[in-house]
Amino acid sequence: RLLFIYAVSITVHEFSHAWMAHRLGDPTAQRSGRLTLNPLAHIDPFTTLALPFFLILVGSPIIFGAARPVPFAPHLVRGGKRGAALVALAGPVSNILMAIFVSIVIRLSPGLALLGNKLLLSFVFINLALALFNLLPIPPLDGSRILYAFVPDEFGDLMDKFEQTGPLALLVIFLVLFPVIGPLLSTVVSALASWLIGNP
Repeated sequence: RLLFIYAVSITVHEFSHAWMAHRLGDPTAQRSGRLTLNPLAHIDPFTTLALPFFLILVGSPIIFGAARPVPFAPHLVRGGKRGAALVALAGPVSNILMAIFVSIVIRLSPGLALLGNKLLLSFVFINLALALFNLLPIPPLDGSRILYAFVPDEFGDLMDKFEQTGPLALLVIFLVLFPVIGPLLSTVVSALASWLIGNP
């Protein structure tokens, strides 16, 4: 069940990146077959499937994983750095909007919430966790792309080089930063989820 919610959430997340890039004039994602809600277009065997499955297996409070990054060409995006930041922001915003929508369903439909309570609550929690985690200003997360719009080019270039290490960057986050950030993120996500659904 959790993996199903996770798959839906990251699919919409990646589609939102592709949609925003396309809206801002960059056809790269569309030409790469990523402007779609088909999960198979966005799945990476290791970061999308194996890693979150392992975290669920060991009882991690936060599901960490990643889809295949949506390709886009910053020089084709209208608005320069600010446009690229909007492309990055689109993914987390989609998760927040999905969490808000399901929270409204829980508030307005107690009967439905009772029948699917765990499923709906898990959907809110996972989407909030994905949004907040991806907003961290650490390459290769979306937050770093947003940060690029506000920092000097030299600093952005350093972050970009670290991001290009790909699996190494994710490994550093998972092994070094996640044990520190994870508990704090879990607390914040739980508080936000309780506020959204109206629980004390």
